[in-house]
Amino acid sequence: MKILQVSAELFPLLKTGGLADIAGAMPLALKAAGQDARVLLPGFPAIVAGVADTAPVAGFRAPWGEPALLLLGRIATPGAPDIPAYLIDAPSLYDRPGNPYEDPRHQPYGDNHRRFALLGWVAAQLAQGLDAAWRPEIVHAHDWHAALAPAYMAFAPPTGGPRVGSVFTVHNLAFQGLFAASHFAELGLPAPAFSIDGLEYHGQLSFMKGGLCFADRLTTVSPTYAREIQTPAQGCGLDGLLRSRSGVLSGILNAVDDQVWNPATDALIPHRYDPLRLAGKARCKAALQDELGLAPLADAPLFVVVSRLTEQKGLHLVLGGLDALLAQGGQLALLGSGDAVLETAFRERAAAAPRSVSVSVGYNESLAHRLFGGGDVTLVPSLFEPCGLTQMYGLKYGSLPLVHRVGGLADTVVDATLEDMADGTATGFSFVDFDADSYARAVRRAFALYRRPSDWRAVRASAMGRPADWGSAAARYLAIYAEALA
Repeated sequence: MKILQVSAELFPLLKTGGLADIAGAMPLALKAAGQDARVLLPGFPAIVAGVADTAPVAGFRAPWGEPALLLLGRIATPGAPDIPAYLIDAPSLYDRPGNPYEDPRHQPYGDNHRRFALLGWVAAQLAQGLDAAWRPEIVHAHDWHAALAPAYMAFAPPTGGPRVGSVFTVHNLAFQGLFAASHFAELGLPAPAFSIDGLEYHGQLSFMKGGLCFADRLTTVSPTYAREIQTPAQGCGLDGLLRSRSGVLSGILNAVDDQVWNPATDALIPHRYDPLRLAGKARCKAALQDELGLAPLADAPLFVVVSRLTEQKGLHLVLGGLDALLAQGGQLALLGSGDAVLETAFRERAAAAPRSVSVSVGYNESLAHRLFGGGDVTLVPSLFEPCGLTQMYGLKYGSLPLVHRVGGLADTVVDATLEDMADGTATGFSFVDFDADSYARAVRRAFALYRRPSDWRAVRASAMGRPADWGSAAARYLAIYAEALA
């Protein structure tokens, strides 16, 4: 099957969050399953620099008249086949400082509607034969940045060729790509596309609705989140639409790329280890404590956070519970950036207790690996979480996740209750009510288990042995693709 994956970012070329990890791993998993998978990406500088041997495929003009060029190259993937990659070469839209979505002052670019409409429009053009040498059978668009691809496909004139199916995956419904309605005229879509059954959302233009309304099949990144977004509490105003399309909506749990996240082979951690040889885990912890200036206490449970610093991620619970964590003898190491108030608050706590608290503001891929490698507990107390990869990395590296039981966190972490420990299914700690007391009790349970070394080792073994392979996830997606074609 010829499959085009459409995304705004892709690891290892460009990453602002978990979307990039999934976009980078999925084509490899599909190719391993014998499929002909390619990716379509905007020509951001980091992506252009990482795609080799580019050659022009076609020149075109965007719906608003701007000239651009489609290139085809390859992304080298050590130990796996290269990924064929289409690039949209439009420097006036993509060659900018800042991250893909914001300028250096963290303000969204004023023409983001054009920048990401073009991503969906080019995907639809490829479905109509823009590349005479390769035409997809399935276009799989990821998140709001690519969400207009199914809309453009739905309103495209017939070509006489085989029908191309569309799949749209919601990675986070909270980010919807909302723009002023006045921008609709620039997109090249017919007037009926801007309606209550299309891109119109309370008088605004919603890219997310383009994917939700017009894709043949919808997926999201965990079964629990697929149910949650059909409720008013987590539907972000789109729950009615999602309930109306529940028959074509599936939740497929994200997987972990074993070539990148594997403590037995990870070159970014100082000592390798696996479930049967865990001495390297203790050495990773000692090395991390030394690197971060934490007290070299082997018996102090080390709690780690690798996260965007936002209210959604529940970091105010971590901040509010820090005194109790330290009083019980724990340490905290945090890596992340985001809300300036949270950044400042965590920095102040680290300055006040540098031998117990380490805070690194920003994102550092190598340090993230070392935190999972050396940590005992990975904190993910999110208010909501479509899937979450952080807790899955914690599981893989034996850094037991402590999570709020929502979304993908509920699907991946089994609380260390007596009964679940007895049958060998416990893999971490979870709490139901999103409040300080529930979080504090989960932290106390983590300390209690840590003081029972044999039970801790048993739960850690279950966590590290939990399957999270891309082969199973790819098989689920292939079934969805077959439904979309049908």
